[in-house]
Amino acid sequence: MRHETRRLILLLLPAGIVFAAFFLLPMARLFFIGGSGKTGWAAYAAILTDSLYLDSLLSTLAVAAATTAATLVISGISGVFLQRHKFPGNALLVSMLTFPLAFPGVVIGFMVIMLAGRQGLIGQVTQALTGEKLVFAYTIAGLFMGYVYFSIPRTILTVMAAAEKLDPKLEEAARSLGASPWRVLLDVIIPGLKPAFISAGAICFATAVGAFGTAFTLAARINVLPMVIYTEFTLSANIAMAAALSFVLGIVTWLVLAVARTAAGSSVAAAG
Repeated sequence: MRHETRRLILLLLPAGIVFAAFFLLPMARLFFIGGSGKTGWAAYAAILTDSLYLDSLLSTLAVAAATTAATLVISGISGVFLQRHKFPGNALLVSMLTFPLAFPGVVIGFMVIMLAGRQGLIGQVTQALTGEKLVFAYTIAGLFMGYVYFSIPRTILTVMAAAEKLDPKLEEAARSLGASPWRVLLDVIIPGLKPAFISAGAICFATAVGAFGTAFTLAARINVLPMVIYTEFTLSANIAMAAALSFVLGIVTWLVLAVARTAAGSSVAAAG
C-alpha cells in the first residue's frame, strides 16, 4: 500500500509543481500586492463600492454572457447542421468557420473597425440606403461582434464532436412516438448536447471575460475590466489596484470553469 501511495505521489508531483508555479504562486502574489497599496485591503472592497470599477465589472460580465449566449446559438445550429449534412464544400465551410483561431485579438478588433468603423462597410451601406452612417465599432456592440467572431471556432468544433456521438435511434424513436421536430429538438438533441454546451459556453465566457486585444483595439468608449486594469497599471501606476482587479478577474473566471465542470462532469475541456 505504501509503495502504491509513493508511486502515486511521484506521478502527481510534476503536475503539482506546475500547478503551484503557474497558478497558486502567481495568484497568491497578486492577492498580497492588491492589499499593499495606499488603501490596503480596502482595494478589494473598492471593486464593489467604486462606480468605475463596479461598472466595468458588470459590463465585462454582461458582454461575456451575451457573447456566450449568441455564440452557443450560432454554433449549436450550424454545428449540428454541418455534422448531419455532408455536401460539397462542407469541409471548406468548417475550415472557414474555424479560421478566426489563427487571428490574435488585435486583428479581430481591426476587422470590426473595417466593418463597423467610421470608414467601415456597414457605415457605407447604411449611408447609401438611409443617408445616415451607422458606426458602432467603438462601443460595447462592436466589442460584442468581435467576441462572437472570436468565440465561434472555440464552440462549433465542440458541438460538432458532440453531435457526431448522438445516437440517431433516439431521434427515430421519438419521431415514431409522434414527437414533432420541436419536441425532438427540445427533448432529445439539446439534452444530448447539454454537456458540450456547458463546456463550450464556460470556455467562451471565460475567454470573453479576460480578452484584452480586441478591447484594446476598440477602446474608444469601452469600459471593461481588462481595459481598466491596463489603465490602472500603465497610466495611473496604481499597481495595487491593478493587482486587485486582476485577482478578482481570475477568481471569476476560475469559478465559472469550476461550476461548468461540476455541471457537465468530465466533458468540460481544459481552457487554453
